Amino acid sequence: MALANELSRMDATAQADLVKRKEITALELVDATIERIEQVNPRLNAVVTSMYDLARAAASSNIPQGAFAGVPFLLKDLQAAYEGVPMTSASKFLQDFKPNGDSELVKRYKRAGLIVVGKTNTPEFGIFPTTEPKLFGPTRNPWDVTRTPGGSSGGSAAAVAAGIVPMAHANDGGGSIRIPAACCGIFGLKPTRGRNPLGPHFGDIFSGLVAEHAVTRSVRDSAALLDATAGYDPGDPYIAPLPARPFVQEVGADPGRLRIAVSTTPANGATVHPDCVAAVHDAAKLCEELGHIVTEAAPQLNGEMIGKAFMTIWAAGNAWTAESLSFAVGRKPTEEEFEPATWALIQMGRRRSAADYLLAVQTLQIFSRRVAQFMESYDVLLSPTVAEPPLPLGSFESPPDNPMAGMRRSGLFAPFTGLFNATGQPAMSVPLFWNSDGLPIGVHFAARYGDEATLFRLAAQLEIARPWADRHPPVSVN
Repeated sequence: MALANELSRMDATAQADLVKRKEITALELVDATIERIEQVNPRLNAVVTSMYDLARAAASSNIPQGAFAGVPFLLKDLQAAYEGVPMTSASKFLQDFKPNGDSELVKRYKRAGLIVVGKTNTPEFGIFPTTEPKLFGPTRNPWDVTRTPGGSSGGSAAAVAAGIVPMAHANDGGGSIRIPAACCGIFGLKPTRGRNPLGPHFGDIFSGLVAEHAVTRSVRDSAALLDATAGYDPGDPYIAPLPARPFVQEVGADPGRLRIAVSTTPANGATVHPDCVAAVHDAAKLCEELGHIVTEAAPQLNGEMIGKAFMTIWAAGNAWTAESLSFAVGRKPTEEEFEPATWALIQMGRRRSAADYLLAVQTLQIFSRRVAQFMESYDVLLSPTVAEPPLPLGSFESPPDNPMAGMRRSGLFAPFTGLFNATGQPAMSVPLFWNSDGLPIGVHFAARYGDEATLFRLAAQLEIARPWADRHPPVSVN
């Protein structure tokens, strides 16, 4: 137990160094991770599929000598295909589906030396900013088990925050990396569109809204993992601008005197909780103390137009998801195999025309240009990650006669993050603030398209100025 607890305080880079120096074996790391899962997962329900035998076999074989050789890792149960292992997307429709090959991202994780020990919980098809699927039940926030860990990568975020693993796979189509990072008090970066591959089965998802990466405890792990996975995969429809040097070299590099725009007003007019406003003001003050130029400013956006366009793409995208997956499982989707909100979204998507879809894409592209023009005057835009502290579980439930009520509640809870899925810009949630109830309140930074380097430099500077690694939630490895 002592070994498992000691390792839970280390980041992935430190664990990899132990393996490299032969102070510990990969199998010992895997066994310690399994021990931690068994210790805390019954209270959190973060890990929903165990892969213990596969992990032990991988740890006992020839491990690729990448940056994270021998380090245990968790995959979110959405999009990351691992051959022969269930990939359910938390849906009854897919509960028996097992991919017949690895996705390109999983191949790159394996080349980096990571050893997958399990899969983490997600809302059905990742459509909510909470993690409460009917198939697996809710994941609980380790800071307060009555509250949401965020979503859709809530299982991954809860596992990292609780010390099960130092980092875990996550993906983001409207904030699904950054929202749970904010709710669980860890670091979460959504990379630039096209930075990580979606192949071989997808060129893009939802016209470029979805990006793949991870949630981590340390900034350097996020940077080193992105170095290991980023890069063009033949056939990709988007190519992110090449970085000047490895991202891990940006960690600790001088960010210079950044021009930071600050706004706590969401485009959709949602009310922002005072704790979330306070977190942004606190972060702005810290940035000023670090020598950056901080200015109240925001791009001029029409929240209603953006919201309608975003919902059209999400609805059509979910209808497409259901239809495309029907080929994988060999049968047509039926209402009984989906949660009511998911089915309502699928039906909404089926009612949208091709012209509706393309008009929505055009609308988001127009506002993307407006944001890009705004960012010519600023290096970074600072805002809340979410508009409220982590909400009680059940807050996104919809009554039977109004299955879309939870989606509307989602827009009020998370009105800031989706914009940067539309623009494709890199953005991150940084854990700099905890409220009087002891709940983490993340703050959100977005940079220019292709400029993860600035975010990693700033994040590392903030990590030194306001460390969070020693903050551990009540439910964690002990």
